[in-house]
Amino acid sequence: SGSTFVDHHEWQGTRDLAPFLATPAAIEWTRANDWEGQQQRSHDMVSAAIGRVDALTGLGSMYPDDGFRWYGQMAVALLPDVDVAELQRRLYDEFLVELPVHRFADQPMLRVSIAAYTVESDIDALIDALATLLPQLTA
Repeated sequence: SGSTFVDHHEWQGTRDLAPFLATPAAIEWTRANDWEGQQQRSHDMVSAAIGRVDALTGLGSMYPDDGFRWYGQMAVALLPDVDVAELQRRLYDEFLVELPVHRFADQPMLRVSIAAYTVESDIDALIDALATLLPQLTA
């Protein structure tokens, strides 16, 4: 390279082949566990969750629900004007619900992500927590 420093420090050592060797097993695992069905289940759950938040706030959805075109297993819901840090803290401290609550373009919103282990009672806990906290924090 012309640089003793680069020549000395550029070498990263032995390349870790584990990710390459594990890829076939990971692909087989997704096939054996109906991952496409799981993705659809997760999308349906996040769609229902966002719909419930939208119904609670009355603010409406940011996007239409037309399959995976706009979102997959993660989506955002608009919130009324609220201290997002306080809402996020109280969601966790009082209800053990943890999810991102933030502002984008000065619009408060929360992000709902659904994983394979998410169950309906998790969504119920979020909605119950929001039903309790939003009136307190937007009053």
